[in-house]
Amino acid sequence: MAQAITLAADAPTLSAANTGFMLICSALVMLMTPGLAFFYGGMVRVKSTLNMLMMSFISLGIVTILWVLYGFSVAFGDDKGSLVGWNSDWVGLSNIGLTELWGSTTIPLFVFAAFQLMFAILTPALISGALADRVKFSAWALFITLWVTVVYFPVAHWVWGEGGWAFDLGVIDFAGGTAVHINAGAAALGVILVIGKRIGFKKDPMRPHSLPLVMLGAGLLWFGWFGFNAGSWLGNDDGVGALMFVNTQVATGAAVVGWLAYEKIRHGAFTTLGAASGAVSGLVAITPAGGAVSPLGAIAIGIIAGVLCAMAVGLKYKFGYDDSLDVVGVHLVGGVIGSLLIGFFATGKGQSTVQGLFYGGGLDQFWKQCAGVFGVLAYSLIASAVLALLLHKTIGMRVSEDDEVAGIDQAEHAETAYDFSGAGGGAARTAAGTPVAPAETKKVDA
Repeated sequence: MAQAITLAADAPTLSAANTGFMLICSALVMLMTPGLAFFYGGMVRVKSTLNMLMMSFISLGIVTILWVLYGFSVAFGDDKGSLVGWNSDWVGLSNIGLTELWGSTTIPLFVFAAFQLMFAILTPALISGALADRVKFSAWALFITLWVTVVYFPVAHWVWGEGGWAFDLGVIDFAGGTAVHINAGAAALGVILVIGKRIGFKKDPMRPHSLPLVMLGAGLLWFGWFGFNAGSWLGNDDGVGALMFVNTQVATGAAVVGWLAYEKIRHGAFTTLGAASGAVSGLVAITPAGGAVSPLGAIAIGIIAGVLCAMAVGLKYKFGYDDSLDVVGVHLVGGVIGSLLIGFFATGKGQSTVQGLFYGGGLDQFWKQCAGVFGVLAYSLIASAVLALLLHKTIGMRVSEDDEVAGIDQAEHAETAYDFSGAGGGAARTAAGTPVAPAETKKVDA
């Protein structure tokens, strides 16, 4: 009887505080996808703004349905060969009790499923930035469907699912350095190698049309990222989530400084686009590492990521791949940096007792991180290229040259982001006050 009483006392019970916290974190992560839409939407030319917004928003619809039908089961169900999961009771999110807990945590399974859904939505949306200006919306929607099924759901199981090969190996990925950012960045590279460059790449100016929109998007991403990172500990009972929260802020601020310092030295100016991109690079890099390092380590990771990502975005001009909005340079490179630096900066006083090289732990963890990083990178790159090639050779992934030049917003959505017809003080008026249409409408540089 005494043993039974002890076991009952040790069994986890639903925590209203942790449940409420995780619901808020889930909402914050959801906000990151519209934030990403604004961030990307401001970086493209006027004629592609709506398409860029829509490429993120459609992920909210498609991935939500797939997650309920089978995605959650594939990612977090019972392990099958260290590669995928499966639990038939979770198909359609059925046969789940309202108060049924997720594993040994104190939050309901429904809450965990909702939180992880937001990660699944955001990850393919990240890829879209590399494909700006040139992809059919229908082909993009189908690509998302295939990609999350073949790539994201299995990779999430590898990294976070009990029994997944990276999970069992001991690869540390607190909130998605491999499963989200390296995964999306490698996928972006695979797709753009298949579909090719934009018309005018390296010849025509392709400057952001709205830097205020870029800054707004970066701010929403930074805000939502606290839920993304701190929420990934699934509770507030031991302070690890608080450490991650602090490190998220610290690394992001350091990356802004690092990117801007490099930019000033290299190009002679501190740009708003650089500040926004630097913030995102820091957020990406601290995502896998923030639960394992100290705030001083977070400063180092942020500065390193800010400088190296700023250097990496120029590689597309050197090697000739058209990564429109620097998904490879920021998300792939930033994810690799943050994941590998765990092997050096892990203190053993955060999420686990694992120590990195600088804290006496040798290089054991570094080699584990390498296995996770390059395993996910290779699989995502190859699988994504194959999926893109399949679509490119069947339904075609690119819009026509005429539609690309004229503007993908009109071609794919029959809309434009801005109506300039009434700009500039209004039309001339007759003496009777009746408006007169102007003789011609000035064209806006797209």
